[in-house]
Amino acid sequence: MADIFSSKKRSEIMRSVRVKDTCIESITRKWLHAHGFRYVKNDKRLPGKPDIVLPKYKTVIFVHGCFWHGHDACKNNLPQTNSKFWSDKILKNVTRDMKNIKSLENMGWKVLTVWECELKNKDSAEKRLLYLKNEITDPWE
Repeated sequence: MADIFSSKKRSEIMRSVRVKDTCIESITRKWLHAHGFRYVKNDKRLPGKPDIVLPKYKTVIFVHGCFWHGHDACKNNLPQTNSKFWSDKILKNVTRDMKNIKSLENMGWKVLTVWECELKNKDSAEKRLLYLKNEITDPWE
């Protein structure tokens, strides 16, 4: 199926996609703050500029959109127009994510990832964020 937008309009739409302060990041940050966690946003000093950094717990949280970061659990359909470009782009994102995670772990950081699909409905979001809280504040440490 051909794109319903012109190339110019499609470029305009893609440029408007947010990189920081997305809805799912906002949900995660508000929940963390409400539960007493204090954090730094998008710390440029760390590999991959993690979305949320919890210095007290030496933990970083990446909040990923399923399409952009190639989440296997989601049935992401690549656009049929220019599909080679999109598959290459998403593969580069996944590769970069893995490299950044490895670098952070080598630096002694705990790395957690929240996926967009996990926050779609209120019940699953609450379960995921409670799990996240337990991962951050490991009672055995």
